[in-house]
Amino acid sequence: MNEFVEIIGNVPWWGWLLIFLLLVAISDVFFNKKHTIMHNFPVVGHMRYFLESIGPEIRQYLVANNREELPFNRRERGWIYASAKNQNNYEGFGTDQDIFSTHYIFINNALLPYKLPEDHPNNKNSGLIPCAKVMGAWNNRKRPFRPASVINVSAMSYGSLSAKAIESLNEGCKLSGAFHNTGEGGLSPYHQKGADLVFQIGTGYFGVRDEQGNFSMKKLVEMVKNNSQIRAIELKLSQGAKPGKGGVLPAAKISKEISEIRGVPMHKDVISPPYHSTFNTIEEMVDFVEEIARATGLPTGIKSAVGQLKDWKTLAKIMQEKDYGPDFISIDGGEGGTGAAPPSFADHVSLPWIYAFTDVYKIFQKYQLTERIVFIASGRLGFPAKAAMAFALGADCINVAREAMMSVGCIQAQSCHTNTCPTGVATQNKWLQAGINVKDKAMRTNFYFVKFRKELLEISHSAGHEHPCQFDTDDVDINLSDKNLAKTLATTFSYHKDEVNFNSVKELVECPHLGGNLNLESLQKTEKAID
Repeated sequence: MNEFVEIIGNVPWWGWLLIFLLLVAISDVFFNKKHTIMHNFPVVGHMRYFLESIGPEIRQYLVANNREELPFNRRERGWIYASAKNQNNYEGFGTDQDIFSTHYIFINNALLPYKLPEDHPNNKNSGLIPCAKVMGAWNNRKRPFRPASVINVSAMSYGSLSAKAIESLNEGCKLSGAFHNTGEGGLSPYHQKGADLVFQIGTGYFGVRDEQGNFSMKKLVEMVKNNSQIRAIELKLSQGAKPGKGGVLPAAKISKEISEIRGVPMHKDVISPPYHSTFNTIEEMVDFVEEIARATGLPTGIKSAVGQLKDWKTLAKIMQEKDYGPDFISIDGGEGGTGAAPPSFADHVSLPWIYAFTDVYKIFQKYQLTERIVFIASGRLGFPAKAAMAFALGADCINVAREAMMSVGCIQAQSCHTNTCPTGVATQNKWLQAGINVKDKAMRTNFYFVKFRKELLEISHSAGHEHPCQFDTDDVDINLSDKNLAKTLATTFSYHKDEVNFNSVKELVECPHLGGNLNLESLQKTEKAID
């Protein structure tokens, strides 16, 4: 026995390594029935799967150049991170973009830019840009709402994002004056840190459902009554990543807190169907929107990705005939998506935002309805130049989702659906969330929004406008192809945006329906910190 122990003790480290590799090889050849590569190439085959597993990280940090990655390239992410950290977000030595590529946009600057009068509000707060339209004004809602910011947080539920991420976004929205869409997962305590809220109702009716899972108007009215920060209701018809597809919340993920927030039982899978149970036709949907608005007194709108245009024509016709309907419409592009979706849906179902929005806007323009609707644009638009393009096409507000996630630390690991998000943003894992400092991330959200608006305002001024709402389809050119070169948005999409009823930013700031969370003192402090 002692001799055996002595032999074992004399085996060098590389000897143990050879023994280990031999055992792995034996296991691969005789016992591996699933992986052909590891069976045919024992030991070495493991390297193939290891390299495949870290492939995204290798491409992101070592292989891909600044403009290659999708959905957001390194330059785009870098601008968001620098803005959120209040660092220098400029670039030197000119653009490295291919300015002749298809769909590249050019903002047409004026010979003389807009000059701010001495008493103009933007002289003190350059990141102050309220929405030019009021939600619910046309339909005479009891509590109309003018968003205090033209850039806001899109729908992301507690459950899809972590508690600390939601709390950080909400506190950041409060500081910057932006509103925060709750997503369809119900109203959580983490959404209630002071920001204006748009409460979203999905097909599962989470938070406003009865014991049978049906929509409860009584619960919705009670929620609105008890939470004055809810300023509008959004009925979600579909989202860009997976329109027309439902979802499943596994029983294993339903904690006691999520059960109470969503109004769902524990220990049982919860299914969100692809359709609503409260209505079957577009006309019934319009009536349902009106019922919610009248019962709550709040502006009520819809969110949808865009596909078949005949449905939108039907909606516009019904709204014209009934003289009521959604107060706002959120158009989600097919390139959007903060969670998980089958590749067939994420890649191919629903139109990209620019095609979707222009098609829908022209329909409502034909029926003379654009004045009564606040158009919200969503789909990778979280950058000043893209936002200017969206305003030129007719958008009144921009909602950002993934860009907002990046402002609180998201690194585009694309593991949102695995519950293993390394930054703690899109996971319910308590350990991974522990690294999020809510106060710090809230300030980063604030800086991102204020810097975004400040740069958007500067672009607007360079084009001779006081406010982004004054952009028109003649103010932006877009590359179509090598033969057509660049043409204006007006020529490309065959319409001119309807003029928005706008007089001055000062008038917007003094509006009695302006967002309740607008904190001018906070914006002034942010302005000083940026300067």
